[in-house]
Amino acid sequence: MKGNEQMIDTLNALLADELTAISQYMVHSEMCANWGYGRLHESVEKRAMDEMKHAESLIARILFLEGRPIVSKLNPMHIGAEVEAQLRNDLQAELDAVSAYNKGIRQAFEVGDNGSRELLVSILKDEEEHVDELEAQLDQIGQMGIQNYLAQQVA
Repeated sequence: MKGNEQMIDTLNALLADELTAISQYMVHSEMCANWGYGRLHESVEKRAMDEMKHAESLIARILFLEGRPIVSKLNPMHIGAEVEAQLRNDLQAELDAVSAYNKGIRQAFEVGDNGSRELLVSILKDEEEHVDELEAQLDQIGQMGIQNYLAQQVA
């Protein structure tokens, strides 16, 4: 089915965001594993896997709309040198994703592409859950201090 070109461009921009998030989260995950923070490693790795599923869904939708998925474009990554910076960088990425998905949902509605709109709404819900999880982690750091937080991440 031939899709709206502007919608395909938006889907490709969202795909670039997801591919960038995957890379950033995998680096953060492996850094946490290297530091011995097994629980945090698993949590960040799971978030990266969620983003991989989003990327896969976006690729499938772009192909369905007879577009060409652009998988060679990454946006700038923000790698944190320590755990709290990683969480803050990841939170910003998720907040940016929520904003981008909301814009994409509006656009899909305006061009009458309900299939893309439904996909984007589904992904938006996951991104909002990621925001909530990251905010909770940062709240824990604020309440108990970074040392106590990190002690709980060793597994």
